[in-house]
Amino acid sequence: MNIILFGPPGAGKGTQSKYLVSKLKNFQVSTGDILREEIKNNSEIGQQITNNMNEGKFVSDEIVNSLIEKLMLDPQKRDKLIFDGYPRSLSQAQYLDLLLDKSNQKIDHIFFLNVNKDTIIERVEKRKTLENRSDDNTDTILKRYDTYMETTRPVLDFYSKNPNFHEINGTKEIDQITKEIEAFINV
Repeated sequence: MNIILFGPPGAGKGTQSKYLVSKLKNFQVSTGDILREEIKNNSEIGQQITNNMNEGKFVSDEIVNSLIEKLMLDPQKRDKLIFDGYPRSLSQAQYLDLLLDKSNQKIDHIFFLNVNKDTIIERVEKRKTLENRSDDNTDTILKRYDTYMETTRPVLDFYSKNPNFHEINGTKEIDQITKEIEAFINV
C-alpha cells in the first residue's frame, strides 16, 4: 500500500508516517529526512538545500524528484511507500504520477493534515526543544508555512478530486488523527 501524507511543516506528517511504517511494515519516504541527510553529508546538494531552507524557500523540484525516483524504483520498496511531505508542488505531483506509471504502482490513500498557524507555532516550539532541529525557528517556519500553503493549493486541487483523498483536521490530538487514518486504510 502506497500512501501520501501532506500538510504544512509541523502538521504531524512525520509522526503519522512513522506510525504507519511500523503498522504496515512499509518504508517512509520523508523528503525532510532525505534532505537533512544530504545536509549532514555536506554535499554540494546539501549546501544548496541549507541555503534554501535558511531563506524559508523550498528545495528545487529537480533535486527532490531525483532523490525520490531512486527510492521509487527500489524493488524492495514496491507498493510499500509512505510519502511524508512529498509532493509539495503540482510539478512534483505530476512527476510522481509519471514515476507511478513507470513502476506500475499506484497511490492507495492521500491524507492532507490541515493545520492552522497557531498550532504549527506551538508544535514547532515543542519539537525544537525535543529534537533540536536546525530548521525549527519560528520565523523560518512561518515563512515555510506561508510558502507551503501558497504552493500546495494546486496540489490540493490536483488530489482532492481523487476518491482516495482525505482531508483530516490536523489540530486534533495525535491518537485521534491516527484513528481517523486507520479507519480509512482499514487496519
